[in-house]
Amino acid sequence: MIRAVHYVRRHLVWKLLVSYLIVILVGIIVLISAVEYFMPSAFERHLAAMATAMQTVSPALAEDLFTNFRRAMNESLIFSLVAAFLVAVIASTVISRRIVMPVRRMMMASQRIAEGHYHERVELPGTHDPDNLDELGCLAISFNQMATQLERIETTRRELIGDVAHELRTPLTTIKGYLEGLMDGVIPADISTFQRIYHETERLQRLIQDLQDLSRVESGAIEMHPQPISVTQLINTAVARLSHQFEEKGVQLATSLPEHLPAVWADEARIGQVLLNLLGNALQYTPPGGHVLVSAQQRGAEVHITVTDTGIGISAEHLPLIFTRFYRVDRSRSRASGGSGIGLTIARHLVEAHGGRIWAESAGPGKGSTFTFTLPVAS
Repeated sequence: MIRAVHYVRRHLVWKLLVSYLIVILVGIIVLISAVEYFMPSAFERHLAAMATAMQTVSPALAEDLFTNFRRAMNESLIFSLVAAFLVAVIASTVISRRIVMPVRRMMMASQRIAEGHYHERVELPGTHDPDNLDELGCLAISFNQMATQLERIETTRRELIGDVAHELRTPLTTIKGYLEGLMDGVIPADISTFQRIYHETERLQRLIQDLQDLSRVESGAIEMHPQPISVTQLINTAVARLSHQFEEKGVQLATSLPEHLPAVWADEARIGQVLLNLLGNALQYTPPGGHVLVSAQQRGAEVHITVTDTGIGISAEHLPLIFTRFYRVDRSRSRASGGSGIGLTIARHLVEAHGGRIWAESAGPGKGSTFTFTLPVAS
């Protein structure tokens, strides 16, 4: 008996079946009790009406009629209840299985997903319109959406591991090659060699720092200290930090800032990081003789900050993807300059953490690029 109770508790189909049977039994008890309670008075009323029509009915005849009536009623009731019970059990079994099967399929699919088969999906009913589905159908749709998201996350994770491995392999291979050349005496141990090795170690250090920043911003663990800050001061500080590098490359760097720009509500260090990233990209992809312009403009409750360059430009098919981690428009050019390919991803997360937006525009290859992000005006 204990095993039977334990088995029923572990299986939803049996729980539903037992609940249906309990409802059936309660209905039978109510039906029998109602018949036993109302049958005598109903019989007496009908017998009185019959006695009026037949003038008289003897007590013995009345008792005999009542006994036979009760017997016929009980026989009919028993046969009806048995038939109804059998039909109800069959119907309850079928209904229970139809209810439990979708849940069982979802359970099996979830086990497959837990084993790493992220392509697993639950079969949906004939219609996919949520307005025409019951709760189980909507649950199946939500389950498939969850599975799709998990598959996307797993794909991103694998791509991230591959990209990180590739990014680490390049500088490590260079460092290893130089060290082997030094040990074999093929490469001279001069200042130029050590500078190249140092450059590659700096590249590794930047990649690790970028990965740490990316991990923090994507998980929401990065600390933000927003306060009212001056847009003009923010831009001038970033321009001053990179002006020497622009001069060395021969790229003109200018600003266009209207008077009386309102303060924005932002973390100065984090937005400064965004600006340095955009300016660094503009410098990286703008050839000598080109120019970069940083401008700002208030639009409603936002301030739009824009970095425009006359560099190599971006094709239309690349624009929706450039804020994806490790995505590069020109992979060979980025690696040569030591870019990690995740700076724009970090910038997007930092801007969105401030409640802003960031996007890129370009007329095409060779026609320059424009990066714009927004920040809320400090109230």
